[in-house]
Amino acid sequence: MHPIAHIHNDLTTKFGVARQSGLVPHLQSRIIFEPEYRNPDAFRGLEGFSHIWLIWDFSQAHSQTWHPTVRPPRLGGNQRMGVFATRSPFRPNNIGLSSVRLTKIEFSTSDGPVLFVEGADLMNLTPIYDIKPYLPYTDSHPEATSGFAQDFLESTPLIVDFSDEIRALLSPIQLQALRETLEADPRPQYHEDSSRTYHIIYANYDLSFQIQDGRVSVFLPK
Repeated sequence: MHPIAHIHNDLTTKFGVARQSGLVPHLQSRIIFEPEYRNPDAFRGLEGFSHIWLIWDFSQAHSQTWHPTVRPPRLGGNQRMGVFATRSPFRPNNIGLSSVRLTKIEFSTSDGPVLFVEGADLMNLTPIYDIKPYLPYTDSHPEATSGFAQDFLESTPLIVDFSDEIRALLSPIQLQALRETLEADPRPQYHEDSSRTYHIIYANYDLSFQIQDGRVSVFLPK
């Protein structure tokens, strides 16, 4: 398979990327296609769909071997589950699947047709193999169960506080997406040191944050 496109957004490293699509609904991304796939006819009718599926490459997790079990971050990184019971990037084939909101299509750009989406869990420049429309009458299952991931659905989001310097750097929509990113706690679950300072690269800025008593303080590095 060959990539047909790459995604472009404010998350240029793996740390901070949402663990699932839709968890950061205000994260805005652009999908820019390779030259051979920019024929406008290929997008005819897509504007009628509110959501699309992205089939993509875990490009930062390629390995020559695979293991039957993995350690999901949401279980603290200490408990193993079968790889096919998880969405771990460390798989026999490094393929990701995400549903995202399609907000608009711009046809008259220097890069050909460009898709604008929200809620992606892909880092900047991730290769995309294919795009398919999301069909709610077949793709949505309200009665579905969530296995060991149910506890995360019931967890309380963190409270995020931005310094004045951060607020001055980022646009309102960027601040909202960053807030949603940090509310979900991007740290490995086994990190509980409230004095530890973490760094996230976001919108080309190196930002620092600390978490204590359920609150995230975000500031510029000293």
